[in-house]
Amino acid sequence: MQFIHNDLGQRSRGEIVEVTLTSGANVRLMNSTNFSNYKNGRRHQFIGGLAKKSPLRLAIPNSGHWHLAIDMQGLRGSTRASARILPAPLPAIQDAPLSSVPSLVRSDSSPQLSKDDQIYDVFISHASEDKNDVVRPLAESLAEQGLTVWYDEFVLRIGDSLRQKIDHGLAHSRVGLVVLSSSFFDKGWPNYELDGIVSRTVSGEQILLPIWHDITKQELLEYSPSLVDKVARSTATHTVGEIALEIAELLAADTVRH
Repeated sequence: MQFIHNDLGQRSRGEIVEVTLTSGANVRLMNSTNFSNYKNGRRHQFIGGLAKKSPLRLAIPNSGHWHLAIDMQGLRGSTRASARILPAPLPAIQDAPLSSVPSLVRSDSSPQLSKDDQIYDVFISHASEDKNDVVRPLAESLAEQGLTVWYDEFVLRIGDSLRQKIDHGLAHSRVGLVVLSSSFFDKGWPNYELDGIVSRTVSGEQILLPIWHDITKQELLEYSPSLVDKVARSTATHTVGEIALEIAELLAADTVRH
């Protein structure tokens, strides 16, 4: 069997082999053992397959000596080929952990309370339309992290004064979590809560953490330009479990610094 052979030498995991072909061909990236089996017509394992488009890029799965074989087995015609090694891609950019953002770790963010008052780690402001998809799972995840959460389904009872309960929760919470969505913008009570959180954030009494849900930066810019540049999390890039864990780590770091 005729084939084009490229001895790639010792390569590192993550490097990319870029193969350029003049026509479709079988491309096999193999370590030394499998290349020996391939040459001798024995069973072998490889990365690649029938390449119908060029260039083709294959990632080195682990460090070692690697070979590239290109053949026309089962195909008609011929091909010419060349190969080059590309560096491994850089790690994906990730948001800095909330606990590493200095503006979110206050020198004293614990509410000043009397002995009989309930302290909440997190106050959640949201629109009712977002309960099922985001808010309820987030509140439950926060509670699973051992945090005390002001969430209407957790704290409100028949006969309670909504305004008084909200004011109490706002005044006695360390983090104001605001789930921003198109539904949120049209609601009266969520906006009332947001005003309270922003006021307490400006005075240094509370941490404001927006959660973007199904909104774009432009939509938020039209609603509240001051919120666009706030450190935030988005349900498009983070699960509720990941957000809850980060908030727990943020509050733990904040407690350690006191």
